[in-house]
Amino acid sequence: MTNLILHDYFRSSASFRVRIALNLKGLDYERVEVSLIAGEQRSDAYLEQNAQGFVPMLVVDGEPIIQSMAIIDWLDRAFPQPRLIPDDPMPRAVALARAQVIASDIHPLNNLRVLKYLKRDLGLNEQTKDRWYRHWIVQGFDALEAMAGDGKFLGGDAPGIADCCLVPQMYNARRFETPLDDYPRLVAIDAACMELDAFQKAHPDAVKPA
Repeated sequence: MTNLILHDYFRSSASFRVRIALNLKGLDYERVEVSLIAGEQRSDAYLEQNAQGFVPMLVVDGEPIIQSMAIIDWLDRAFPQPRLIPDDPMPRAVALARAQVIASDIHPLNNLRVLKYLKRDLGLNEQTKDRWYRHWIVQGFDALEAMAGDGKFLGGDAPGIADCCLVPQMYNARRFETPLDDYPRLVAIDAACMELDAFQKAHPDAVKPA
């Protein structure tokens, strides 16, 4: 059996998406909480395995894999069922494009290190920082709503990699009080996902430290 150890932070959206993927695959894994608030991701021991000092990191039989999208791609190749990324070239491109709207365009501008820099180094107050956060969510969601298609999920009839990315971003949008009235498809897809155990068990409230 493959030994899987996930180093993550309960409220990290990149970590959240990997937890969803692991659960959709029905895989057993050990979870190690890495507190971003306490700076544990910058410890010497962690940096020895992950030079970026980010979460998540999946250690597979002692070998680390970093970056959430790379981890999900590895999971899909190592454990092909259920598929999260289609094999056929055009459906694959569509799925990855939807996922990257979040993983490449929204999330990097709004992650914790950026928010800390805006507040600590650039002197933005809390209200302005939150406006920044919501601006990039709205810009990305405007596009993703138009790209969402007609399926129950972004992945069609079953959740896929884009759904793994959407649900954590919807969680973040609500945390920062982003209006969602303009995104009925995204709201409906998020609700459909959250009916599934794989998403419920990956939710930050389900894994947060006591």
